[in-house]
Amino acid sequence: MSSKNIPFFLSLIFVCLSTLAHAQTPQVPSEIEFADLTIRIHEHARREIQLDVDALYRNKTYFNIKADRINLYLPIVEKELREAGVPLDLKYLVIQESSLIADAVSTSNAVGFWQFKKGTAEEVFLRVDNVVDERKNIVSSTKGAALYLKKHNAQFDNWMCALVSYQMGLGGAKAYFGTELNGKRIIVLDRNSHWYFKKFLAHKIAFEGQSALLVSNGRYLNELRVQGPTTLKAIAPKLGVTEAHLKEYNKWTSNGQIPGDKTYTVVYLKEGSVPVKPAVITNQENFGTQPNSQAANTKGTSSYPRVTGNQQKATQPNQIKVNNIDGVMATATTSQEAFAEDIGIRERKFRRVNDLDRNEKIEAGQYYYTDPKKSKADVQTHIVQPGETLWAISQMYGIKLSSLKAKNRIRRDKDLKSGMVLNLVDHRKRNEEIRIVPLSTPPRSIQASTPPAQQTPQPSVSQPVYQPAPASPPVRSASNGNGSIAHTVGQGENLFRISQRYGVSVDEIKKWNNLPDNNIRIGQKLTILKP
Repeated sequence: MSSKNIPFFLSLIFVCLSTLAHAQTPQVPSEIEFADLTIRIHEHARREIQLDVDALYRNKTYFNIKADRINLYLPIVEKELREAGVPLDLKYLVIQESSLIADAVSTSNAVGFWQFKKGTAEEVFLRVDNVVDERKNIVSSTKGAALYLKKHNAQFDNWMCALVSYQMGLGGAKAYFGTELNGKRIIVLDRNSHWYFKKFLAHKIAFEGQSALLVSNGRYLNELRVQGPTTLKAIAPKLGVTEAHLKEYNKWTSNGQIPGDKTYTVVYLKEGSVPVKPAVITNQENFGTQPNSQAANTKGTSSYPRVTGNQQKATQPNQIKVNNIDGVMATATTSQEAFAEDIGIRERKFRRVNDLDRNEKIEAGQYYYTDPKKSKADVQTHIVQPGETLWAISQMYGIKLSSLKAKNRIRRDKDLKSGMVLNLVDHRKRNEEIRIVPLSTPPRSIQASTPPAQQTPQPSVSQPVYQPAPASPPVRSASNGNGSIAHTVGQGENLFRISQRYGVSVDEIKKWNNLPDNNIRIGQKLTILKP
């Protein structure tokens, strides 16, 4: 090659490399689908978005580092958005907000995966203090973000407006958009459209359909639901990882402490690919059980009903969630009419969402729902205890009474037998006998022992809760030989659940034990007179 042709040859190589790099970078289309909207993009806005997409691809090393985090965390984000009824397209917002860095902090002091300020975090029931900061917990913070976005979308009926309100606040978004786009399904973007949504679309376009570029290294993040109090140090050996490993992926807990106020999710790396169903993690004694074991795995369900939010104001509406459904606790035994009026809900709706007959009393200490229950629970099965009713079980797990009856082909309480294994997710097959297990131990719920090949994938089923085993098994009840029973209060129990177990009323238990109110504590001894 002659020396005079070298500059031309180098120029040709540069053009080819530039063209190749350009071909690898996704190009912004003139029309794109987002959530349930069609977004039509004018040329000036398209060029703006393309510049942001190009910037995301400019540094290949940085892109791969971010892609690795995306590959680890996004399956969890997708699961939580799906369960909350939020479009999966919103998952790209967490990439835009924090690049999926757990302890990211903005200049305005927003923290965590979804960049919540403290006040906003507490509005969506995240705990933020010197012990726990759930903004740094991928599961909790995604639940909070889904709640926030869903609440704002209810104002606009437009997910683009709801997304922009994530940056501006609801008041700011209402002032910016007015009502012009409410309910609209076709949106036109131009040079004047909000920058935050254009930047979001750049992240969606950059990372959508780029799974071939994601580097998982054959690992995935597994979830473990933990009811404290316990520590990461205590859990680590059972998971086969180091305490340092758990601290790296669980920056939400200060000094590795997991308090006992509610159930928290711990994540850790496992080899392999994300399973269709979360691995079954049980109590400490059978902690190592593999998810595909055909032996029945048992676990205590004292964490049900699962109550989150401001539990100090549990008796007030809009303060707590019961099994992730809006709920409230009754302070006194009263009528449905009085209670519904007190919490600001129509009596008819209240009766419907709680599966109550017209004349049933409201029981003190019982949790009631203010939004409809679900068609399935977060655990597979429940073991019937003495004195339980179909209604009490449906309330315990937040499952519709009709669904519970249909799944098990049981219509009447008198058909229930102690030890029966009731399905809470799948329907019992026709002519299939209901299993009955001995009640020699306290577990209330078990995982179905169906071989994996016969199981229907349930990607949205939550994991069972890991609870540290007590130093010695608690004595739950014992006969005193004088017509009474001594009951020791266990984790998660309240007066209503104890009354259901023994077939007595809450007021009777309070009278027998001289209780001034409905407050009881774990380990407290209660006297139950035989009915």
